[in-house]
Parts: sequence; structure tokens; C-alpha cells
Amino acid sequence: MIRCILSGLALGLVCILFSGTALASDISINHKEATLIGEKIFQNECAGKPSCLTSWNRGEAFPSLGIGHFIWYPKNSTGPFKESFPALIQFMQLRGLEIPAWISHAVKTGAPWRSREQFQTSQNSQKMRQLRSFLSYTKDIQTDFMVERLNQALPRMLASIPTLEHERIRQQFDRVAITPMGYYVLIDYVNFKGEGTSSSERYQNHGWGLLQVFEEMDRRNTHEHVLVSFSESAKTVLTRRVELSPPERNEKRWLAGWKKRVSTYKKSY
Repeated sequence: MIRCILSGLALGLVCILFSGTALASDISINHKEATLIGEKIFQNECAGKPSCLTSWNRGEAFPSLGIGHFIWYPKNSTGPFKESFPALIQFMQLRGLEIPAWISHAVKTGAPWRSREQFQTSQNSQKMRQLRSFLSYTKDIQTDFMVERLNQALPRMLASIPTLEHERIRQQFDRVAITPMGYYVLIDYVNFKGEGTSSSERYQNHGWGLLQVFEEMDRRNTHEHVLVSFSESAKTVLTRRVELSPPERNEKRWLAGWKKRVSTYKKSY
């Protein structure tokens, strides 16, 4: 069965193919729409500042790069959060984009900076300037990468939950997608906090991704506008994350900013 819906922004058509429990979605966003979404995410992550394209937040074990602050773990280092920068570079290579040689080599082994201190002292190095320039002129492809991640999000969420729960998650996805700027909301949140399907992205067995926001929406007042419900549900999920997080991470310092970010979703209609 094929379900087609008119979706946000310019009301583009989204067709989702259902066959038993399998699902494949194809989200099509034109260049103008993608540029708008990319710029909004760049504002969310970096306040539009080019210097923020190469960041390493205090208290984190990895740098965050590009308009989506894609995670890149240092060499011989891993962590609970989904690494995305190497996947971005692979996506660019498949598109035929020429990648600076040192970046192509480094993504095979890990970020070349051992610590935040080393990263910060390298901000004016030739390689770092080249990296910022590269990330600045590839904003459109970074946005395409985030769109592709959303393309894969619904199948991943459904694969992680019992079949009986599939329809309500599909419905929540569709409800958000058909709103003006619905794609922005979905793309931004998936890039921001993930799909919610990774077992490592949990505190005390509670996740904070898109799946958990949809689940929280089920418990909210259905008479609320869908983007209000999504935004408020995201705040609840993120607040719970902070409350359950390891004290040494001091995640409460980020909560106000996170809430401010998801509050922009309510303004998207």
C-alpha cells in the first residue's frame, strides 16, 4: 500500500510505501526548502557564526563540526553518542565531492585532536582554517545528509518497537510532516538528539530521541496543535534526560538552550 501526504514548507508530496511490516520512505525537498532548513539549523547550532563550524564543547569528549555539529570521536576513542561526521564525509564522497586529503585520511582513523585543549589551540592552524572553509561552502550537502538521515529515521524507529505500535508512530510522523515547516522540525530534532533507537543513547533505560518525543505526544492533550504538542513533548523528554544524566556531566547547563531550541518548533506554523 502506498500512502501519499502533502507535507510542510511548499507542501511537497511525500509518498510512503507500506508492505506488511516493511517500510521505505522517500522525502523530497527542493533546493530552496533545503537551504532554508540548513540555515535554520546553522542558526540553532552556531547562531550563524562561521567560527562555530569547528567546535568542541566543554565537558564533551569529541569535537562537533559543521552546520549540524556532527560528532567526530578522536582516534582510538568511542562514546555512547552516535558519531556522524565520518558518515557525512562518506556521503560527500558518494556525491563525488572532492574532500581535502587530510580529512579523507583522518576519518578512517578518528579525529586528529587528542583533547579539547589541543583542538582549541589549533583553531588558527592551516588545517583548521581549511576545515572551516570546507564546511562553510558545503552547507547544502550537509543539509542533504540530514535529510537522508530523516529518510532513514522512520524505518529505524519502527524496526525498534513492537509491530502493534507501528501505526501510532507513523501517524505522529505524518502529523508533524504535513505542517508548514514540518520537515524542519523533524530534520532538526533527529540531527539534534537522534532517532531514539540506539541502546547506548539511554540514561537509566530512558532515551531522548524522536521516538521518545512521539511516545510522549501520545500522552499529551490531542487537542493541542501538533507542533505545540511536539515542542512540549520534546521539552519533557529533554528534561527527563537531564534529570537522569550522570551528575558529572552537568547536563543541566544545556537544558535552557535545548528548551529554547525546541520552542522554535511552535513558531513554525
